[in-house]
Amino acid sequence: MAFALLTTAPHAFSFISLKETTLSKKIDLVGVNNDFSEEAGNLVRTDSQHISQSFLDDLKYKRDISTSQREGEFQHVASIPTIFVEKWKKEGFDIMDGKVPLKEIIKKLKSENLDGFMATEKSI
Repeated sequence: MAFALLTTAPHAFSFISLKETTLSKKIDLVGVNNDFSEEAGNLVRTDSQHISQSFLDDLKYKRDISTSQREGEFQHVASIPTIFVEKWKKEGFDIMDGKVPLKEIIKKLKSENLDGFMATEKSI
């Protein structure tokens, strides 16, 4: 069985905010807002993305029914908002380069308490 990892850029509900004090990296975020402020004489960029309750509810529904469904060639494993994909990339964990094993991505989601973005309860 092959697996697919879906990344998305949902909008509107939980406000997730990440701050970065250096602006040295060029970032292309889809569905992410960038705000700038001054703190202690430093320019600070705050990235934020809205995540709708319906998006989270849909993932919970998919998790709940996943164990009773038979998968074909692809399995919906997770939907990871862009803001986390980019945060991880800055930390050296680039899930888009195709080199990071799916099990490591799942482990990272769970270790950061982001398992709400999982779309299955099945073992991977």
